[in-house]
Amino acid sequence: MVGDVLKSQAGAEEAARLQEGRHVVEGLRRHLEASDPAGAVELLETHASWVLLAGRFAYKLKKPVCLGFLDFRTLDARRCYCEEELRLNQRLAPTLYLSVLPVRGTSDEPRLGGDGPDLDYVVWMRRFPAGALLSERLAADAVPSSLIDRLARRLATFHETAPVADPHTAHGSAEVVAAGADATLQGLRALGRDVSGLDTWLAEQARVLTPAWAARRAAGRVRECHGDLHLGNVVVLGDEAVAFDCLEFAPALRWIDVANDLAFLAMDLAAHGRSDLAWRALNEWLDHTGDHQALPVLHFYMMHRALVRGLVLGIQAAQQAETSAGRPDYLQLARQLLIRHRGPLLLMHGVSGSGKTWVSGRLLELTGAVRLRSDVERKRLFGMRPAQRAETGAQTAALYDDAANQRTYDRLLALAGLSLDAGYPTIVDAAFLRREERQRFERMARDRGVPFLIVQCEAAPPTLQERVRVRRVEGRDASDADETVLARQWSRIEALDDGERMRAVVVDTSNPLRLRDIVGRWLPGTGAEAADGAEGRRPV
Repeated sequence: MVGDVLKSQAGAEEAARLQEGRHVVEGLRRHLEASDPAGAVELLETHASWVLLAGRFAYKLKKPVCLGFLDFRTLDARRCYCEEELRLNQRLAPTLYLSVLPVRGTSDEPRLGGDGPDLDYVVWMRRFPAGALLSERLAADAVPSSLIDRLARRLATFHETAPVADPHTAHGSAEVVAAGADATLQGLRALGRDVSGLDTWLAEQARVLTPAWAARRAAGRVRECHGDLHLGNVVVLGDEAVAFDCLEFAPALRWIDVANDLAFLAMDLAAHGRSDLAWRALNEWLDHTGDHQALPVLHFYMMHRALVRGLVLGIQAAQQAETSAGRPDYLQLARQLLIRHRGPLLLMHGVSGSGKTWVSGRLLELTGAVRLRSDVERKRLFGMRPAQRAETGAQTAALYDDAANQRTYDRLLALAGLSLDAGYPTIVDAAFLRREERQRFERMARDRGVPFLIVQCEAAPPTLQERVRVRRVEGRDASDADETVLARQWSRIEALDDGERMRAVVVDTSNPLRLRDIVGRWLPGTGAEAADGAEGRRPV
């Protein structure tokens, strides 16, 4: 009985706080409308905040509520979390987040700033246009792949520069990750969702991945991330996709593995029917971070993120008596993620300019493959970024000499083994001029019992020379190969032998491509060969 009385008192106190808060918000709304008579002020409400949209700006107030995972009941707490929201979001969205402003005056006549005691606080933001969220742009089929490429590169830079978690904390530990998955499953069960099979898989993976999580913590891969990278928290501003609305109220939910952060974005792209963009984002992020050690844990993170979104939408539907019509079915996606085909290996083969990277880029979108690029890994071995250019002819020659080639293929072999062992279809995008280089990878595939295919890309010599020249001038690819490198490759290429030709597909990239034929040879019976849009265009 005492507990019931205390709960009743707590409920009455929260209702009173909310009523007072709404009174202040409505007063602030009138104040903003009086300041700009030409435009009405729109009020949006979530479970944790009120947002006033006034002209070119937005003003966000935190509700004085305690929801278990957040506590905004006191004025000091709301000020603190407003300041945290500003700090965290200025990392990725500095043009959106402007300042924290005090609300002063009286509860009947509140205003922004001025004299008097603080009544509350707002996060002052620039307002973005309706329909600009990445989820909305996808629904309108208005998301070019280049936008996702730039977003992935921006996230890679963000993750590389974010503060590393204190090793004395439990952030990102196996215990924390497993407990989070278990709590999500419990929440779904409470909503009446069937999680059979999913719970068993997560528990088993938590056991298997414990050493990997420990290694990633030790390597500094647990950092202060965004924490909530679903498509509703990414906005398209001009030619850029900008992540906003970081998790400010729960440090444990943003001090996470960087791969966990990236997995949320990739998962939600797939949930919205764009698995091609999901795998494009993943591969772009891998190219720019070099964090291939994330591959063993990435699948777990994608699965858990799908369940988290399923739980959040389930709670919202229950609270607001809504249906899930038109929304992604995240639990269905989670069950699809349970089905994994053992990763086969594909080698791209051909001289510079033959179209290997373009073809492999389309293949990874169709198949959910991890692509390893010799041009990227070669530069990484020299301490260079993928887009960094060789400054002299001598530097270019050093990048492509015999010693550099040996080191590059050794690295590609090790990374391909890591990717295959993690269960991913794996594409190695390299020239593979020498038969011995190709045979090393074929032996690795045979030792692992996975299918193996070579895609030989060809084009007429004048076409190859023009592509290499244009690529060098425009500087839009990781390759630094020039006409001299191309001529050297021609002189050293060893043709496929009879055995290799039986496991090869020859592609003339000067003509329209039938990528589904390649996929059908490489991944027969998976359904990927029938993927929509599998016909290729001529690569530039």
